[in-house]
Amino acid sequence: MKISENTAVLVTGGASGLGLAVVEKFVSLGAKVAVFDMNEDEGSKVASQHGVTFGKVDVSDPQSVADGLSSIRERIGQESVCVNCAGIGFSQKTVSKGRNHQFELFDKTIRINLIGTFNVASQCALGMSEQNAVLSGDQEKGVIINTASVAAFDGQIGQIAYSASKGGVVGMTLPMARDLAQDGIRVVTIAPGLFSTPMLRSLPEDVQDALGKSVPFPPRLGSPSEFADLSVQIVENSMLNGETIRLDGAIRMAPK
Repeated sequence: MKISENTAVLVTGGASGLGLAVVEKFVSLGAKVAVFDMNEDEGSKVASQHGVTFGKVDVSDPQSVADGLSSIRERIGQESVCVNCAGIGFSQKTVSKGRNHQFELFDKTIRINLIGTFNVASQCALGMSEQNAVLSGDQEKGVIINTASVAAFDGQIGQIAYSASKGGVVGMTLPMARDLAQDGIRVVTIAPGLFSTPMLRSLPEDVQDALGKSVPFPPRLGSPSEFADLSVQIVENSMLNGETIRLDGAIRMAPK
């Protein structure tokens, strides 16, 4: 699918980090972009700065997603690209200091990272499947890009909830792609490694440097723009489907 001024793109978690980089990249290519995020202040700021549509949406709530999609479609039309970047991350061991892992924390992580991805992807897919327009010679109707993490494969100590949520996203990728193949909709997941996102930039500079040097090559933290570039490449290459792509400089995470 060639990106143009007629391409409507939805980015969840688009108010910061990887999602914001995706927003900026697609805007630079002339696409019409909408953002879902729970941070209303930052979301409104992104909308103002980049001329995009913003909706305060809780991806873990199916009705919130449905309402948000209805609203943005009035502004930019039926989305043909959906990039799911909304997510959270906490650290807690299965058992620590005489306590088991908090259920509420595990539940919240799964609900946002995994169920939230499913909610948005499945509802976007329905809209894409019902549109008459085809977007390439392959009779393509849409592309869904989900975000996992290398933690899906190399979960570290304390990452049980996060790894489980991202492992679920990886597990959804192929069956979702197979489900949607008859509708001309592709599904691809990106599993980023260590990236310079707000969460990592909050760490001391020497810690960031050490993390960057742990990457085999290039020995640095990834730039969110590189994640955004891959998102565009996925959209434009119709043979990419049903796959999880590690974007990680060949790192394999140690236990801690």
